[in-house]
Amino acid sequence: MTETAQPSRGVRMPRDARRAQLLEAAQYVFVHNGYHAAAMDDIAERAGVSKPVLYQHFPGKLELYLALLETHGNELVRRVREAIESTSDNKLRVRAAIGALYEFVAGEGQAFRLVFESDLRGEPAVEKAVEGALSGCIDAITEAVTADAELDAERARLLAVGLVGLSQVTARYWLDARETISRDEAVSLMSTLAWKGLAGFPLQNP
Repeated sequence: MTETAQPSRGVRMPRDARRAQLLEAAQYVFVHNGYHAAAMDDIAERAGVSKPVLYQHFPGKLELYLALLETHGNELVRRVREAIESTSDNKLRVRAAIGALYEFVAGEGQAFRLVFESDLRGEPAVEKAVEGALSGCIDAITEAVTADAELDAERARLLAVGLVGLSQVTARYWLDARETISRDEAVSLMSTLAWKGLAGFPLQNP
């Protein structure tokens, strides 16, 4: 998320624009403070509005958080589906799907932390939203595997769960290593692992 000048209080905005502004401010506060330490006062101040204006759009902190999860969860699923549908070559599909997850994790504003590193996973509504986003990604991959590999749905889904898990865990690890490993190289390494297994990295000095 970019650092932008906060709007002056009292500036009237169209409802949709105001909602987007409030969500952007809330995302910044949630990512940097965590859900439990975030306060509606902080979000209102970040957005440059009064608390009554904030409450006109969102009745509480949880509703704000869920709105962000829905927005970014839908965006993640859209990216993975577009990646899968971008080619009929399965090897390229694997790379594209992994690349989509890496792109999401590397995205501006650290939205991935709300989806993958939420400190509110014990809340049923949050758990449902997070699982919904992950399931959407898994569904997209499962459909492709079922159609192309002629596997039954359960086995295809197991492979899809593995690919999504591999991608999101390694992408989060890569964030701390990206000064020495580019995103393209990381995606290439993980794509090779997913496509060929460890046999894709044979011993150089057997």
